[in-house]
Amino acid sequence: MDLTIFNGVLLLLLGLAAGVINTLAGGGSNLTLPALMIMGMPAELANATNRVGIFLQCLTGALGFKKHGKLDTQDLGPILWPTLIGGLLGAIVASYAAAWLVKYLLLGAMLAMASLMLFKPSVVAPDLGTQAKTVAESSSAKWSLMLAGFYGGFVQAGVGFILLAALAGSLRYDLVRANALKLVCTLAFTSVALVVFIARGQVVWLPALVLSLGYIAGAHYAVKFAIQAEASTLKWFLFIMTLLGCIAAFWF
Repeated sequence: MDLTIFNGVLLLLLGLAAGVINTLAGGGSNLTLPALMIMGMPAELANATNRVGIFLQCLTGALGFKKHGKLDTQDLGPILWPTLIGGLLGAIVASYAAAWLVKYLLLGAMLAMASLMLFKPSVVAPDLGTQAKTVAESSSAKWSLMLAGFYGGFVQAGVGFILLAALAGSLRYDLVRANALKLVCTLAFTSVALVVFIARGQVVWLPALVLSLGYIAGAHYAVKFAIQAEASTLKWFLFIMTLLGCIAAFWF
């Protein structure tokens, strides 16, 4: 693809929006992946290139939440291991799988999350101060985290919703703390996925770095918003992003 000035500015702005959306909910890659493909990048390269910005966005957001005391780390190891295993398997499959599988995985994830948010929002959006469980205390947590990791390793778009379902649904973290842990989990399996994609020469570095600048800025401002926002505002934002994710999944 030719990275013109117009394309560069567009990627920067889309990265900014995606950074905000991914930090507070999920589905920001529904903006960036189609843009990369419309600009002429094959789907498998767009999928890999997008991960550089995701990695830096998650690092920025996780450090921001930690600074404000919203990143719980006491159960981080048991949360990360199944996520990492799933991410490695998903990335390996993604580097060889047919591109059409991405759409159906994305659509299924969006519809499931939208249904939960519409009919039983308390499952994925516990109230602030809810006592969280450890992975050992939840029979479903390990498998849901591994599934989220696999999905994230396979295709980034929409993985935030899957992780929130695991962290808020299975482990009962409120949305602020779940979003903080979500970023750490995404950072972990994205690191694994990037190793696979870089080794296979699937990252196009110049557009990746332009996107990354937007992602970093978006994550920075989203953390500030999350710390100050009411819990109900975060729930509505998550619900709206889920519905938009469903629409994007049909189009994508």
